Amino acid sequence: MKNSEKSYFCNCLFFSSASFARNMSKLADEAFARTGWSPSYAFVMITVNRFDEGVIPSRIAKELHLTPSTVTRLLDKLEQKSMVQREADGKNSLVKPTEKSLALNDELMDSWNTLFESYKALLGEEFSGRLADQLYDASEKIKNH
Repeated sequence: MKNSEKSYFCNCLFFSSASFARNMSKLADEAFARTGWSPSYAFVMITVNRFDEGVIPSRIAKELHLTPSTVTRLLDKLEQKSMVQREADGKNSLVKPTEKSLALNDELMDSWNTLFESYKALLGEEFSGRLADQLYDASEKIKNH
C-alpha cells in the first residue's frame, strides 16, 4: 500500500491496534457464530471446560485477561443458560462445566481452530505467530507499567 493511501494515524500504535482488534473481532464473531455464543462467552466456556474439578473465577480472569467484574457478568449468563455451575468452596466459589457445556466443547474448539485458520490464511502462519507473541508481550509490558 502506498503511503498516500494509508491513514494519517497509521503510525499510532493505539489507532493501529484498535483497528486490528476490530478486524479480529469480526473474524472471531464469524468463526464462533455457529456455536450461538460470542467469542467472549466461548473462551470462558473453553477455560471452564478444561477444569473438571472446577476453577475459581479469579483464575478465569487471569487466564483471559479480563476484570473480575467482567468474568462475573459472563458467568452469570452462562449459569442462567446452564452452561456452568458454581459451588461454594470455603471463601471461594468453584466454577464447573455442565454436561451441556462439555457437549459443546468440540464445536467451541472447532470454532477456535476456524478462527486460527482464518487469520493464518490472511497473515501467514509465521507472521501471525510472531504477531501474537509480540502483541501479548507488549500488552503485558503496558499492563504492568
